Amino acid sequence: MTLSLHPSRGLPPSLPRIVAVGFRRINKMLQELAPQFADRARVEVLDMGYEQAVSGLRSLHRERPVDVVVAAGSNGGYLRQRLDTPVVLVKVGGFDLMRALAQARQVSARVGLVTYEGMAPDIRQFDGLFELEVVQRTYHTEDEAQASVRALQQEGVQVVVGTGVVADTADQLGLTGVFLYSRDAVREALEDAVEVARAARIEQAKRERLNTILAQLSDGVIAVDQEERVQTLNPAMAQLLSVAPGAWVGQRLSEVCPELSLLATLRLAVPDLERIERVKGKALIVNRMPILEQGVLTGAVLSCQDPISIQRVDRHIRTRIKPVASSPRHELDAFLGDSPVARQLRETASACARSQATVLLIGESGTGKELVAQGIHRASERRDMPFVAVNCAALSESLLESELFGYEEGAFTGARKGGKIGLFEAAHNGTLFLDEVGEMPPSLQARLLRVLQAREVLRVGATEPTPVNVRVIAATHRDLSAQVEQGLFRLDLYYRLNILRVDVPPLRARLPDIALIAEAVARQVCRRLQLDPSAAGPLLQALVVQAPHHAWPGNVRELENLIERWMAYAGAEASRSPMTSEIAREQLRRVAPELFGGHGQPSAMQPGRAEPSTSPASAALPRSRGAVPAANQQELLEAWEACAGDRSQMCALLGISRTTLWRRLRAAGLEA
Repeated sequence: MTLSLHPSRGLPPSLPRIVAVGFRRINKMLQELAPQFADRARVEVLDMGYEQAVSGLRSLHRERPVDVVVAAGSNGGYLRQRLDTPVVLVKVGGFDLMRALAQARQVSARVGLVTYEGMAPDIRQFDGLFELEVVQRTYHTEDEAQASVRALQQEGVQVVVGTGVVADTADQLGLTGVFLYSRDAVREALEDAVEVARAARIEQAKRERLNTILAQLSDGVIAVDQEERVQTLNPAMAQLLSVAPGAWVGQRLSEVCPELSLLATLRLAVPDLERIERVKGKALIVNRMPILEQGVLTGAVLSCQDPISIQRVDRHIRTRIKPVASSPRHELDAFLGDSPVARQLRETASACARSQATVLLIGESGTGKELVAQGIHRASERRDMPFVAVNCAALSESLLESELFGYEEGAFTGARKGGKIGLFEAAHNGTLFLDEVGEMPPSLQARLLRVLQAREVLRVGATEPTPVNVRVIAATHRDLSAQVEQGLFRLDLYYRLNILRVDVPPLRARLPDIALIAEAVARQVCRRLQLDPSAAGPLLQALVVQAPHHAWPGNVRELENLIERWMAYAGAEASRSPMTSEIAREQLRRVAPELFGGHGQPSAMQPGRAEPSTSPASAALPRSRGAVPAANQQELLEAWEACAGDRSQMCALLGISRTTLWRRLRAAGLEA
């Protein structure tokens, strides 16, 4: 093998690599013209042909890929049939033929023309022009070319026009050989080769970019041509099917994997989406799409998804959904107090945080049950996941159902397009706090039990459940065991909720903690109202002195409201002038008479007061029909008096919704 490298040897490998193949006369032309392309391509010339050229080109390709091969005549045809690399043929134009025949006419009026099969021109127009008698022959192989020249010699032809092998054979037989190819034809072939290489490089870059993109996809992808031969198979698909990425390339997909056949897609040219098929023992979600380029079907593409992976991604997305409620703000240490019951609660809650079991918080309204729930969440392994809270008493039954479980598109009139995820799904991998769970309607109690048992939620209007991983913390101020006996609460749900129980003590059970709680609340109120915190000192002292004489039916929430009320009424005045303990006590009596047994407020620990007094406001209200306990009725009376009948203020004081307030007032006979 003779290899000639031209000044392009030192050029960067990014330039296209073109190998020109030819011997004898055309090789000389290639050698002369190659340097002219040094700035655009790396041109190498091989002085060989046929099988030897095939071996030489394959060897060069193994060292570094060859972009294009340039050859002529039968040699070019031979290489085209045996190489995968593009082969550009040196073409004979009309001017080349005219030049060669004119040169042959100078020798004899009778000229032989021997051309490679498939490139024989129509020479009848040249017969009269040059007054020639042209005897034409074609060949397919080198032996046939030599035989054609010898036959022309026997017919008395003295000059033969043809390719290199034809002209050389004529010279060897004593005839005159005229080379058919011109320098312009060879140069044009090299130009074509450079353009083919450039276009191939662009196409290769696009293909590599596409393969890079496909390699990053988690979905498996197969692309085929019009004959259903596999062109691309990405790593994800190779992994799903347990095959090497290049194993099926070039083969018909329906032959190597009949389950994934694309023949119907190629025949009908219509998409076939979201089919669940079993392929090699695996259940896959399969999508088939035709590939149309400028309206012409050029192939098809198939994508596969593993249902397990889809569920994993779905869970990942749901954990990133912004919770309906704000992120938990409180740690367990926010449950202030040094009393034995406060310390015991923090210890019990910390133990609950180390478990994944459902927690039931029992305590009166305003004791801080949501604070404890947030603290348990923040101390658990789910601290970085959503904390979603919902008040079961604040919503109607139908609205609570859609909020908790979500709904599908079209599930009911007015349903949001695309549906909506419920709070269980929003809290996936996190914690769902169900406040006032004792107010949940019986029909929803059954659905809640199903979620707790099966760990899956069925949206309203859906047919397939969605798996959820949610820890439930429920809270109530009611005696659920008594409600079970009355048939108002399901026994099985009660057992499901009452796994880890935390009793949140009322404020009257931890009176020593009032000073610490009041001080913390006063700081927050002063900061919000932009007051001097030191002004609250005399108030807090008076409050601590009077606190043991009050029942605190509103618990910590009542204490917070009382402090903010005093700061709003008298805080600004206290910050401007010194306040004695006597003045603070009188102001406290004025803004919070209930602490001193006034306005119908019972002094729970005040000697000699066995029965609560009745205020004018309470006397004006309808008498209770006995539907609720007397303590709850008294709480409503106190709230009515403190808020002068303002429902919004009563809801804020009691920490309940307007619906719950209306229900309680009606049940107590205090609302028509």
